[in-house]
Amino acid sequence: MRKEASSGNFVAIDFETADYQRDSACAIGVIRVENDQIVDRSHFLIRPPRQKFQFTYIHGITWSDVKHHPTFAELWPNLQPKFAGSDFVAAHNANFDRSVLNACCQAAELDPMPLPFLCTVKLAREVWNIRPTKLPNVCEFLDIPLQHHQALSDAEACAKIVIAARQQ
Repeated sequence: MRKEASSGNFVAIDFETADYQRDSACAIGVIRVENDQIVDRSHFLIRPPRQKFQFTYIHGITWSDVKHHPTFAELWPNLQPKFAGSDFVAAHNANFDRSVLNACCQAAELDPMPLPFLCTVKLAREVWNIRPTKLPNVCEFLDIPLQHHQALSDAEACAKIVIAARQQ
């Protein structure tokens, strides 16, 4: 297993986006893990920079759901402390979530997140040789409950995948 997956505290995240632009986060789930225990669960709706929603059919979120919620820049002071003291950030298909986080930070003129990312797709392949490795497949293999494309559920599933791998 990768070094960062075998040590310390971590945060698992999942973004849902409104459109094809990476700065269009409309929801984030954040799970904080310390000593293989989930110690904090947070879910936030985010008002993206554009009102057009192309992915409502996937996650069920609409403009009317988020129009009175904070933008990413407004939410950041509440989000940033959740990452404090973490060794890494876990996400399923981490390249996507990292790119959304970086695009949202850039649009908000914030420094990018300095923490390394651990991809639970790659982790599941390395530890259990699971294929296919879509989140529902890995959760079924590990018997993890999942409400797919609900940001908090997806983030919690990622956290549980890392915890299971660390316990292997």
